[in-house]
This record gives sequence, C-alpha cells and structure tokens, in this order.
Amino acid sequence: RLVLSDAAWERMAPLIIGRPDQKGSTGRDNRMFVEGVLWIVRTGSPWRDLPEVFGDWNSVFRRFSRWSI
Repeated sequence: RLVLSDAAWERMAPLIIGRPDQKGSTGRDNRMFVEGVLWIVRTGSPWRDLPEVFGDWNSVFRRFSRWSI
C-alpha cells in the first residue's frame, strides 16, 4: 500500500534529489524510493524487511544514507 496520494507526490516530486531521466540509483523511480522510506518510518521495521516492491532494500538504504546527509 502506498502512502502518498498522487496530489501529494506532484507537489513533492520537484524537491526530490535524482531526476527521472538519470540512469542509476539516483534517478530510478523517485516515488518508490520515497514510498520505501516512508514505509520504514511508518512501520519502524529494519531496512532488511523493506518489501521488494520498493526495490532492493540495500539500494534504497544507501540512497537514503546519501540523501539524508
């Protein structure tokens, strides 16, 4: 289940690091990255438990680590 409404995502999308036209982990599906981070925050689960629908947990974690500096 996704957390963000389409309207909320439209307002947030321009602020997210990583452009959709970039290849690699910084540009791949920004919305799924944000949704994955929100899932972790909401559930309090460890990164390893991140559902695969959000991508590889380690890739999402590494991107979050770079993003949160």
